[in-house]
Amino acid sequence: MNETITIDCDARGVARLTLNRPAKHNVLSAQMIAELTDAAERLGRDPAVRVIVLAGAGESFCAGGDLGWMRAQMEADAATRAREATKLAMMLQALNTCPKPLIGRVHGNAFGGGVGMMSVCDVAIGVPGARFGLTETRLGLVPATIGPYVLARMGEAKARRVFMSGRLFGAQEAVALGLLARVVDPADLDAAIEDEVVPYLSCAPGAVAEAKALARRLGPPIDAAIIAETIGALVRRWEGDEAQEGIAAFFEKRPPAWKC
Repeated sequence: MNETITIDCDARGVARLTLNRPAKHNVLSAQMIAELTDAAERLGRDPAVRVIVLAGAGESFCAGGDLGWMRAQMEADAATRAREATKLAMMLQALNTCPKPLIGRVHGNAFGGGVGMMSVCDVAIGVPGARFGLTETRLGLVPATIGPYVLARMGEAKARRVFMSGRLFGAQEAVALGLLARVVDPADLDAAIEDEVVPYLSCAPGAVAEAKALARRLGPPIDAAIIAETIGALVRRWEGDEAQEGIAAFFEKRPPAWKC
C-alpha cells in the first residue's frame, strides 16, 4: 500500500498520480522514490490506463529532495550513497520512459527535484504565482540526476540561465524556458488539464506509446552511460565539503560559509 502517493483512475483510463506528502511540500523521500518508480512501471503496463496526470497535494507541487534523506546519504558509506542515487535516477527514468502520456498539473512551487519531475512530463501546465528553481547549488549540490531531463526540456542555452545560479523564477519565465507549456488561473487548471487529456482518448494507445518512444530516441540521448554519469556526479557532491556545509547550514538556519 502506498503511503507517499495516491493513484486514482477514472472510467476513461485517466490515472491521477498524486504526490501526497503535503505537510512536507511533497519532497522526494526514499519511500516516495520507490513508490513512484513502482507506480510508473505498473501504470505503464496497465492496458486500461490511457493517460497519467501527475499532481501534488497541498500547497506545493514538489519542493525537491528530502534534505533529511540527503543528509543520511552524506553520512552513509560509498555503496549506500551509490545505491540511493541510483534509485533516484531510475525513478526519473521510469517516469520519463513510461509509455503513457504524462501530464503535469503544477498547482504550486517546484524546486530542485520538483523541476526534474516537471521535466519528465510530456506537457506541464502551471498557475500564476508559482515559483521554480534549480536550488541545488545553494546547498553545495548540483542538479545531477535531473539534469538530462531538464536539458532535454529546456535546451542547453535556456537551461544555463537557471541551471547553476539557484535563482528562483516565476511561471511566465518557466513558459519562456520551455518548462511549462502555459499558465492558467487556478480556477481553470483542471479544465486546462482536461484539454490536454481528451485528444489522447481518440488516439490508438499503441501508436501513442510508439510515437512517444520515437520522440525520446530522436531527442537528446538519456542512456545508461548518461545516467551513470549523473549518479557519479551526485555521489561526489554528497561526499564533498560544500554539501556538508550547505546541508548543515540549512538545518542550523544560518547562511553557508560561501554566502556573501
